[in-house]
Amino acid sequence: MYQISEMLRNQAKENPKRIVFPEPSDERVLEAVEYIRKEKIAQPLLLTQDNIEPEKQEEFANFFYEKKQIKGVTFEEARELMENPLYYGATLVRLGYADGFVAGATFTTSSVIRAALQCLELDKSFGLISSCFVMEVPNCQYGENGILVYADCGVIPYPTSEQLAKIAISTAQFTKHVLKFEPRVALLSFSTAGSAEGRWIEKVREAVTLAKSKTNEFLIEGEYQGDAALVPEVAEIKIKGSEVAGKANVLIFPNLDAGNICYKLTERLARAKAIGPIILGTIQPCSDLSRGCSAQDIIDCTAITVIRAQEK
Repeated sequence: MYQISEMLRNQAKENPKRIVFPEPSDERVLEAVEYIRKEKIAQPLLLTQDNIEPEKQEEFANFFYEKKQIKGVTFEEARELMENPLYYGATLVRLGYADGFVAGATFTTSSVIRAALQCLELDKSFGLISSCFVMEVPNCQYGENGILVYADCGVIPYPTSEQLAKIAISTAQFTKHVLKFEPRVALLSFSTAGSAEGRWIEKVREAVTLAKSKTNEFLIEGEYQGDAALVPEVAEIKIKGSEVAGKANVLIFPNLDAGNICYKLTERLARAKAIGPIILGTIQPCSDLSRGCSAQDIIDCTAITVIRAQEK
């Protein structure tokens, strides 16, 4: 087992939480839920037609309608949404019947994110939903003994400087609270500390300035190329005296293309463990899954969701 998996699962077992799984027909989900229940990683609630309660559907439809009628949603539309186990499960979490949900083995990422946006509370200190992956690269000295956090790899295609700053801060918070190590955040680019110019680079520089103006809790630097962020010998040549360069354990990508491509390449070429995408920016915790996930991936995403619920 990977180091990160064992750590997360043991931490979740300290105080298992109620986690909803709205994909009861997927064999990987069934295998994961059986293991999670047996090992007491969480208190899993596998939604099936037998345990979706008509009384709760009515309650949830009324709740959703009251919140969304100002945007033109009718009660009939709200009632129809609560026939969808993804929305029903998310509302279970929102109203306190459960502590988090994990989905995406069969639902697309866009569907999971829509349900989170529509049903969960948005953290107003950020005002946006993003995502991160926890990566563990075996036999690797970079990051935090081979553990790194990548963001955003699943939600915002072309983030603005303001959005990049918020992604950096929310990912740093996640790293500190869930993974329990101090984040050293590098915003990535094809330039290092002014080695090139262009509007894409200016966007990253501005994001670093904005992030630092919003918080002094975390070490956030950039713009850095990937090797300058990770490799001490390269950092020593390009940026002397930095607390992040050559030591970064949180990597913020300039757009979704870069983030998504890089996490998949790292996973496949370096045989890395990739856990996520973890949805950031909601008050109630939830995790998306890659549709190519394994049962082990589902177990690890569940452990993270439990830990976030413990923190909440």
